[in-house]
Amino acid sequence: MSFEEKLVKALEALGAKDEASVRALFVEVRDALESEKRTLLSTPAANDADRMERAKALRDRWLSRRNGLLAQVDEHWLKPASRELKPVVGLEFNQLRQLAKGLEVEELIKSVAVDSRSAVVGRDPNDPEGLGAGKGKGPTQAAEAIGFDPTLPGNRRPLGSIHPITRVQREIEEIFLTLGFWIESGPEIESVYYNFDALNIPESHPARDDWDTFYIDSQTVLRTHTSPVQIHAMEKYGAPLHIIIPGKCYRRDNPDATHYPMFHQIEGMAIDQDVTFADLKGTLDFFAKRFFGDQTRTSFHPSFFPFTEPSGEVAVSCPICDGQGCRTCKQSGWIEVMGCGMVHPEVLRRGGIDPDRYSGWAFGLGVERYAMMKYGIHDIQLFYQGDLRFLEQF
Repeated sequence: MSFEEKLVKALEALGAKDEASVRALFVEVRDALESEKRTLLSTPAANDADRMERAKALRDRWLSRRNGLLAQVDEHWLKPASRELKPVVGLEFNQLRQLAKGLEVEELIKSVAVDSRSAVVGRDPNDPEGLGAGKGKGPTQAAEAIGFDPTLPGNRRPLGSIHPITRVQREIEEIFLTLGFWIESGPEIESVYYNFDALNIPESHPARDDWDTFYIDSQTVLRTHTSPVQIHAMEKYGAPLHIIIPGKCYRRDNPDATHYPMFHQIEGMAIDQDVTFADLKGTLDFFAKRFFGDQTRTSFHPSFFPFTEPSGEVAVSCPICDGQGCRTCKQSGWIEVMGCGMVHPEVLRRGGIDPDRYSGWAFGLGVERYAMMKYGIHDIQLFYQGDLRFLEQF
């Protein structure tokens, strides 16, 4: 059975029932990834366009979010893994994702350029076919004989880079993947039931006005938050459940320096027996220190959300002034970064989970806000204007 055939089967069907067998499967996948990368780097290309096309094909084969091989590992190995195997599968999957970053087109083209440059520098100009007729001449003499310096960068078409929002989203995902969470996704066009009613926001609730959004019809909307995926995940997997949910959201906001009709959100949810608010505080404090720095302090304040009870707002010590007070934090020393709370029992019931047996916590944060803080950006609209002068900084 090829490794690709194994990727569409669950671990149980493959007989992987312990850590050793799971690690052996991931070793096979990593070896296949390295082999395909080496094949690409060692195979001559007709021209730059051909090389680019083959690099993109390899990247899409492994990293495509819908049909990529890593997406299949996530869908068939990680998500259905048993509670006992989930930690080792998550760790191995995270290492595989790190290795697969070398398949980004920009990284592949750089590798090809380095290999080609090394080959040219080491070739004897009196032996262009590499048959050994000009042995004894070093790289310097070879370069002089050729008449140009082959170590200088070539004239290549400029490549794009990863968008700052995507960079920050992936950084946040990596932090929670190391904690054993996995990534869940859902539709951006959502029913009113999942977007509002199942989250304890009935039509008569005043909080519903805060999430007024774009309606496709009377029962279908562009989702206002990624929270509907919480209900989908509870219905699909039951408990225990540890997920993060990144994705686009839409609200009827007038564009200004801090608002835009579309934005990116990441929510997290943990459901298990004996889960408390202390678990939530510890997890978010760890996340804040990993993202903003070890010196970061966190502060929790009571708040209200219809889908959590009790609810809170999380603030971090200002990374600009270290909590001393500045213009960025409005002299308070603190910056609010997310909302959180214990999952409301009614939300658990709507997801098919017994609130008398299980409890859980959830949080939600805006990716743009974190990107603006990380890179010192003062206008959210810059992310969506496509200005190369802005994007080339990343």
